[in-house]
Amino acid sequence: MSIPELTPEQIRTMTLEEKDRWWLKNVYKGDMPQLTVRSALTGMLLGGVLCLTNLYVGIRTGWTLGVGITSVILSFAAFKVLAKIGLGSEMTVLENNAMQSVATSAGYMTGPLISSMAAYMSVTGRVIPWQQTLVWVVLLGVLGVLFAFPLKKRFINDEQLPFPEGYAAGVVMDNLHADAGGGAGIFKAKILAVGALLSAAVETMGNDAVMKAMRLGWLTLPEHWDDFVYKWFTPNILGTPLRDLTIQWDSSIVMVATGGLMGPRVAASLMLGAIVNYVFLAPWMIHIGVIPKDAGFKNITMWALWGGVAMMTTASVYSFLSKPKMIVDSVKGMFGRRAGSDVLEDIELPMSLFVVGIPSIGLLTAWAGHAFFGVQWWLGMLAVPMVFVFTLIAVNATGLTSITPIGALGKLTQLTYGALAPGNVTTNLMAAGITGEVTSSAANLLMDIKPGYMLGGKPRHQAVGHTLGIVAGAAVSIPVFYAIMHGDTTVLMSDKLPMPGAMIWKAVAVILTKGFAFLHPTARWAVLIGGILGLLMEIAQQRTHGRFWLSPVGFGLAFILRFADCWAMGVGALLFWAAGRLCRDQKSLTYRALVENQETACAGVIAGGSIIGLILIVLQTTVLK
Repeated sequence: MSIPELTPEQIRTMTLEEKDRWWLKNVYKGDMPQLTVRSALTGMLLGGVLCLTNLYVGIRTGWTLGVGITSVILSFAAFKVLAKIGLGSEMTVLENNAMQSVATSAGYMTGPLISSMAAYMSVTGRVIPWQQTLVWVVLLGVLGVLFAFPLKKRFINDEQLPFPEGYAAGVVMDNLHADAGGGAGIFKAKILAVGALLSAAVETMGNDAVMKAMRLGWLTLPEHWDDFVYKWFTPNILGTPLRDLTIQWDSSIVMVATGGLMGPRVAASLMLGAIVNYVFLAPWMIHIGVIPKDAGFKNITMWALWGGVAMMTTASVYSFLSKPKMIVDSVKGMFGRRAGSDVLEDIELPMSLFVVGIPSIGLLTAWAGHAFFGVQWWLGMLAVPMVFVFTLIAVNATGLTSITPIGALGKLTQLTYGALAPGNVTTNLMAAGITGEVTSSAANLLMDIKPGYMLGGKPRHQAVGHTLGIVAGAAVSIPVFYAIMHGDTTVLMSDKLPMPGAMIWKAVAVILTKGFAFLHPTARWAVLIGGILGLLMEIAQQRTHGRFWLSPVGFGLAFILRFADCWAMGVGALLFWAAGRLCRDQKSLTYRALVENQETACAGVIAGGSIIGLILIVLQTTVLK
């Protein structure tokens, strides 16, 4: 690896000025093309397409996935091919980095759509005009950029935190561009393409209406592999058919690939939680009349989510608060920068931009919250300083582990607004949404600033790139979101659009504003038991230093996801785990594709299936309706 780095001793002993001078001398590549027209347009194009991956996966699981490495491989391969056929030159490593800044920023723009915004529309039954959603999402994205870059000076330049996923992206870019023949990059691109085409084909063939419209009905795959069983008999538990309990095996392979990215521990926790919920608890609750007999995902989840949310809440908040040193270290020193002149002032964003920009955009955000959602002015403005405090904490955690504790921080912000605006569900959702979404955006953007620092890029170029990505991601994801919703808020959090992330936001807001009295007694017991179990599992996790085999977040999430999705992710994690154990020949195609390039293969399957999946939903709700 050719990336120059400071030693741990140098990081500990050198002043910030010394580190900046060392970086200028040994790493900075100021004369190399970076944010060019082609890198910006490529980033906007790829980011706009790949943000649909996050939209689809977010609707299904409540998670968002990084698109940086996927965009890096695609752009590298595309310009390598164009150069070979004489239609242009290859991208420089810093052009590729600037491109991924644009693409990753676009990918994060789906966050509000699958959480606070969807929860708000579900609660109120009101479809927010798309123009207002566009303004709101862009304001939150710009605030995230404005909070991220001042923190770069401390967490990246001075403390040199690893930001593991960002570090990995930097290494991938360095290796791709150091490979003179480009063989590794082209192979990765082929894996992406094969995975995407396979997944897209499966998604299309599994859609009966589309296949019939193309007069290819004879090639249609069953939507679920277990559909043929129901031709002979109806398997059930306590009288409820398995398919009404979502105990099915989808023909789609998107969630299988998602499982390949999460690892066996979380996948096993998901599977166990799904079995407990759908095989035992849900049939029992239906049998005794707590859950309506017509069952279905929405009815089951409206009971089951309370125990799952309680489990995730106690686990994530305890994990967060049990590390007070991290919280103290996040804040300490922020206002006491080490002595010395700023040797990077000509290439860093000027501090005056943040001094003016944060209050200005914060004021606009508070105005939008008041005008669009009825949030009181002072509650909207209060979100801005809260963003600062929570971002410090979130960035420190992200920099060390790649895990942003947005689950715990989001619930803490909702708790704060639950106390400040008691009884107001919509204010709780949207005011807390400002803090939660901006904090998440800032922490994740710093992850993508890390590769630029490693490779010697200009910070200003990355800042402009992130802003371009905000525009691209919003311009693509919002119209698609409204097309699949099709003006009907009742489809949100349904079998069609599960949206577990939005369910959690909605559930916490309802609890904080209505209290526990409105819940069925069995749901109250579920809250108590789930909260205790989550706490015990997290304590066991910390006491065993990560060796405890259950993840409380994974287990609790299974009460909000469909059984079919939990099963598919479990199968995916098992398949890739088995490939790693069984494939020993490092020169074989199987090893290179499924072990050495596991993340690339999964990313291709997710991207192809997600994008086609969204297109098929739009076609069914419009053209084929």
